[in-house]
Amino acid sequence: MTSRRALATLGIAFATYLIAGCASTERARGLKGTETSFWAGRLSVRVQADPNQPQAQDQSFSAAFELQGNPDQGELRLYTPLGSTAAGIQWTPINAVLQAHGETRQFRDLAQLITLVLGTDVPVTALFAWLAGQNQEVDGWQVDLSARNQGKIAARRTAPALPAELQVVLDN
Repeated sequence: MTSRRALATLGIAFATYLIAGCASTERARGLKGTETSFWAGRLSVRVQADPNQPQAQDQSFSAAFELQGNPDQGELRLYTPLGSTAAGIQWTPINAVLQAHGETRQFRDLAQLITLVLGTDVPVTALFAWLAGQNQEVDGWQVDLSARNQGKIAARRTAPALPAELQVVLDN
């Protein structure tokens, strides 16, 4: 009986994970009439190692995500391959909060927090525009939106910091 219960629990968890992965972009009105959006999918970030440091290695990060909000206020959830929450990030115009590993940490802004989590600075305002299919330019970054209709976005930082790549694959 115990193995049946364990198998049923595993089946329910797997089905929940699959259902949770089926998300689409939605737009809604947020606080104070600002537009907020919802995206889900997978993201990966790779930062090349500093060639001036012989022992340095490329850094990479990959996770399933759910993103809701806009550049000023929102929430980002990052998930493990098994579907559990790896980290939660919430931000407002006055601060950003990271919840991970049973701890809560406060940051002065979202840029500082994202740099810690992803290992590099990511242009948050431009990222929201890119997710919406808008080709917003950012110094040092090149974005490829040619596959945006298929849910794929790629961006590459060429300057001023170390080269980095950001890839997003949105769920349909």
